[in-house]
Amino acid sequence: MRKMDNEQGKDNETSDRKRFSFRINLFFFSSFIIFTVIIVRLAILQFVDGPQLKQQEASNVTKNVPLTPIRGTIYDSTGQNRLAYSTPVQSLYITLSKNYSDSMEQLRKPDKKLLPELENMTQKLANRFAQYGNKDEPKMTAEQIMDAMDRNYQRFSGFTPRLIKTNLNKDEVAYFMQHKSEFPGVDVVEETVRHYDPDTVAVQAVGYIKSYKSARETLDKYKNIQKSMSAENDPGLIYMDNESVGFDGLEYQYQEQLRGKNGYKTVPIDPRNMPEGVDSVTPPQKGNNIYSTINKEIQVKTEEAITDQLRWLHSHAVSGKTHPYAKTGFAVAMEVDTGNVVAMASMPDYDANYWQTGTISKDKYEEIKHVYQNATIKNVGSGQSGQHPDSTVLLGSTIKPLSVLIGLEEGLFTTNTYYQDTGAAYFGRNNSSRVRNSSGHVYGSMDPATAIRHSSNAFMVDMVGKRLYNKYINNAAEDQGVNVWDRYMKEFGLGVSTGVDLPGEFKGLLEYTKKDESALSKLAYASFGQQGKYTPMQLAQYTTMIATKGKRMEPHLVSQIKDTNGNVVQTIKPKVLNEVKFPDAYWNEVIRGMATDVSAFKGFPYDFARKTGTSQQVVGRELKDNGVFIAFAPRQNPKLAVAVVIPEGGFGAWSAGPVARKIFDAYDEVYGLDGVPKKKDAATADSNAVKQP
Repeated sequence: MRKMDNEQGKDNETSDRKRFSFRINLFFFSSFIIFTVIIVRLAILQFVDGPQLKQQEASNVTKNVPLTPIRGTIYDSTGQNRLAYSTPVQSLYITLSKNYSDSMEQLRKPDKKLLPELENMTQKLANRFAQYGNKDEPKMTAEQIMDAMDRNYQRFSGFTPRLIKTNLNKDEVAYFMQHKSEFPGVDVVEETVRHYDPDTVAVQAVGYIKSYKSARETLDKYKNIQKSMSAENDPGLIYMDNESVGFDGLEYQYQEQLRGKNGYKTVPIDPRNMPEGVDSVTPPQKGNNIYSTINKEIQVKTEEAITDQLRWLHSHAVSGKTHPYAKTGFAVAMEVDTGNVVAMASMPDYDANYWQTGTISKDKYEEIKHVYQNATIKNVGSGQSGQHPDSTVLLGSTIKPLSVLIGLEEGLFTTNTYYQDTGAAYFGRNNSSRVRNSSGHVYGSMDPATAIRHSSNAFMVDMVGKRLYNKYINNAAEDQGVNVWDRYMKEFGLGVSTGVDLPGEFKGLLEYTKKDESALSKLAYASFGQQGKYTPMQLAQYTTMIATKGKRMEPHLVSQIKDTNGNVVQTIKPKVLNEVKFPDAYWNEVIRGMATDVSAFKGFPYDFARKTGTSQQVVGRELKDNGVFIAFAPRQNPKLAVAVVIPEGGFGAWSAGPVARKIFDAYDEVYGLDGVPKKKDAATADSNAVKQP
């Protein structure tokens, strides 16, 4: 019985082994079948379906190749005169459909058929340029064309079109359009060239252009654009290295509005990054047009007035001497109630068409390097550092209306206070420091308005500088009086940005903040205009503030922006940046005192407020007299404020005053200081003016 059980157990064990062996064999066989199917499928994908899938993949990859945007126009206030504009030109581009680089030649040795193919095309292009191009222009050689093609991809990627020649004439355009099949990859593309008014109208304010590639190396705006472009979804906003962008002035300030959107060509790309198939084109969109507040007629007369005055100063003696070093002059004319800047002149100027292509030759740059910047808002050197003043000078006596306002507001004196002018004021330990009136004049008894009219330095030192110091001397900080002075300066736009819609504004040089001088000395000299250097734009804003009795208007050079169809995109409205509220009696006293005699205004038909200034500063160990002049007209219901600066021009009444007179006359002719244009055709000529009411 026990034996039978053992035999039965052995049979069961044998049966289990057989089943296990069968299962193992089935598993390996199934695995073999599965792997065989996978391998066969991979082989089919690689050798049968592979080429078709590869072609399909390549056809799904495209690149957007930008086409140059069409820049908008900058008009003057009339809307008739173009200060900056673009004209179309036809350019020939080529897109390389094969890889002609040296590296590929080495891989193909000894087969070198492609390079001769390219050389043949360059020679054909050179022959056709010689045959159909303008006879008076230099002829492009085959070598120059080969270099422009950049066959080794040092400047451009494979799919990027290469510019071969721009400004094609009609015969060249006609030929290449008719024989396109003979020149694979060649396209004739319409582009634009930037032009500036040949009369050189407000060139520094309008600005200039540079290539985007050059601009992004210098300006943060374009550096940031470069960083964000890769994430940009709209290909119309992608910047190209060779496109021109605003680099200064209105061209820069309104770059986004003027640029518009570039077009782009959508190009199918193969895995080698080379173009293939048929591309589609989305045309560029023209940028918006900018309407400036600058009036060409007033601007040109302002520029001529400065140039004529500089010439006069070189040949006519004032106070016994000529002024041969008066080589520059700056002026700003700003409407009191709107902030519109109708003229902004920095002379000498230059032809902005030097920047027409976005680059400038070394010789041309050397010619203009001291005049291309806008010295009405920037501190620009004369090119003779250490010998002559920069464009930003001390205010001189033009600060005195503000000095008196500070004295009145601080309770240092009243409108009825009289001061005995003895020709000089003393301050410091044992009265060791002395300030004299100009030419040592002694004016006797005077009220605040008379002190402004006679331009008494002694009054300003004794009644403003010293008293302001004494009022705050008991405070813990010795410079508290200086801090009070600084606050008033900045409330009147001196030492802060004016808010003008131009880049790179200089805020001024606040010499009263220096540490190597006592607070008393700072305030004494500041009171009559010897402790702060400010721009003509700041002077003009400060003058409008007196005219409006406390409103600091934001100056602007653009009144409207319109699209290419004439629809208004934006209107720039008058803006009050801050307001200083003093009693009317204070304003009236100061404005009454702005009545200095200026011979250039003899016969001027309006009562007007003015203040002359002769700021003295040591440059190169010599004392220089700079002419400064501010004015607004009419005295009642003022319309226009003007600031003029003539470095090394001598007395402001003689050097800067005549320029201001011509600016007022020009404005009166075009717009009318009383609201009635004096020029007969002015109403018609300016009927389309875009001006803020």
